[in-house]
Amino acid sequence: MKRLVQASLLSAALSCAASLSHAQAAPADAWPQRPVRMVVPFPPGGGTDAVARALGQKLSVRLGKPVVIDNKPGASTIIGTEAVVRADPDGYTLLVSGSTSYTVNPALRSKLPYDPARDLVPVATVARAPLVLVVSATAPYKDLNALIAAAKAAPKGIHYATFGSGSGPHLAGALLEQAAGIKLQDVPYRGSSQSLMALIGGEIQLGIDTVAAAAPQVKAGKLRALAIAGKSRSSMLPGVPTVEELKLPDAVFDAWYAIAAPARTPAAIIRKLVADVEAVTRDSGMQEQMRAQGMEPVHLGPAATRAVIDDEIGRYRALAHRAQIVVE
Repeated sequence: MKRLVQASLLSAALSCAASLSHAQAAPADAWPQRPVRMVVPFPPGGGTDAVARALGQKLSVRLGKPVVIDNKPGASTIIGTEAVVRADPDGYTLLVSGSTSYTVNPALRSKLPYDPARDLVPVATVARAPLVLVVSATAPYKDLNALIAAAKAAPKGIHYATFGSGSGPHLAGALLEQAAGIKLQDVPYRGSSQSLMALIGGEIQLGIDTVAAAAPQVKAGKLRALAIAGKSRSSMLPGVPTVEELKLPDAVFDAWYAIAAPARTPAAIIRKLVADVEAVTRDSGMQEQMRAQGMEPVHLGPAATRAVIDDEIGRYRALAHRAQIVVE
């Protein structure tokens, strides 16, 4: 009788353990069972929002569940990024953001309510948005070397547009200064429309903006493109060389978009996300959609994305120290 009771208890324990194990595995195995929320830490209508909506539309078909875009702008992406970091790590809240969230803020800000290395799990880098160096079509600078020569002759005589301290154009300008051994004067503007009009009107001498924003003015003959700040040429401006091609590899600045999940998200869900996002980013229709908006479609997996994040944080932190860039 004693043996029978022991056997019965053992069987019950094993059954309970098996049920618990199945219950723990079920959410990952069955994911998703409800709509997935993609948090975009920018207002609707911008580049990040466009990437998220294109990605979400394709992913919803593969996942069989709606992918809802949730715009949470503010505080230089900190509000939206923190919302993802604090969310349940169950695969139902994801972050789609640019390098501001992953590398620029951690490098330039001494106080952040999150640590991307600790609190976020990269899923994939899905696109690059190259910046282009442009001048007025009536400017005397026919190429980047001519502009650099002018800057050397008159330190801080070349004024260039930024979107504020620590913005992409500001960092790209600081990298160009150090790579070329020149001094430029940054001038903050509220956005591309304002800064490009100031450039065309002669208020400033240099613009550093996204290809998507500047290309229409280049094609209209109002601006002249001198160089692409990224590692590769732009399909929207294929004839414009990169700063690397112009022997200024240290001036490379790549703006990019990636998707991430909260830390501790089950590995099975991350694996499924990685596979589905890769399939979506390799879709020819998705790639055409990206290029039409001035972006270059790419696919970097979790490890490669993490390597880029670690490298850029170190690089931008050193840049901020040398250029005395302070962002609070």
